[in-house]
Amino acid sequence: MALTMQEAPITTIPAATLILFDESSPGPARHLMLERSAAMAFAPGALVFPGGRVEADDHAIAASPALAHGAPADSEDAAARVAAIRETLEETGLAVAIRPVPAPETVLSWRAALKSGAPFGPLLAAGGHALALNLLVPFARWRPQIAATRMFDTRFYAARSEGETAAAHDTDEAVRHVWLTAAAALAEAAEGRHHIVFPTARNLERLAAHPCFERVLAHLMATPWRVITPERRDIHGVKHLCIPEGAGYPVTAAPF
Repeated sequence: MALTMQEAPITTIPAATLILFDESSPGPARHLMLERSAAMAFAPGALVFPGGRVEADDHAIAASPALAHGAPADSEDAAARVAAIRETLEETGLAVAIRPVPAPETVLSWRAALKSGAPFGPLLAAGGHALALNLLVPFARWRPQIAATRMFDTRFYAARSEGETAAAHDTDEAVRHVWLTAAAALAEAAEGRHHIVFPTARNLERLAAHPCFERVLAHLMATPWRVITPERRDIHGVKHLCIPEGAGYPVTAAPF
């Protein structure tokens, strides 16, 4: 007997996202964000942090002591950190947590190779490079159900920018990139200048409350870890998306 839509198994898609902290100027940290192309199937036109799906080669890199240094014991966490670094490189041209730091021409060749479908591991190995996975700090993990049979399991990581802010977005997937403070991103979205999806908005609010890397680290140390799965609820007759209390988010419900 065929499964109905309600009975069909849910496919979970592992993904990873990187929140970069540029603190080269006084004031709150700025974060690199991309405006997704309107042609993208997921979150078209939305302002997002760089990231994407975890691939098989990310697991292979994470399991290699020669290619991944400071890997966490959790293999899924380690592979997601690799994915966050790789996707950021491919989408923005910034080589975060790669040692030794690759030359600009190497980054260009890597981006072209990744775009053509080449695995990242052999590119790293050929140049004697490795990923410093310990430089990425787990910030959040969201598991929203996107459709009846699909759920993204996205790990968000925080990392310091290493002095490079001259990003170049991938024009196939994004139409522009911006460095914004969390508060500025939220204010501009409220003005209608950006479209921001629910998880991004909640994470920006959390960042705005802790606007530098050291304060974020202290906040994470003091906050219980929760996997966030939004739920739909009626509040006074208005449909809301809600997330758990006590997980470090200033706003836990928003109309949709």
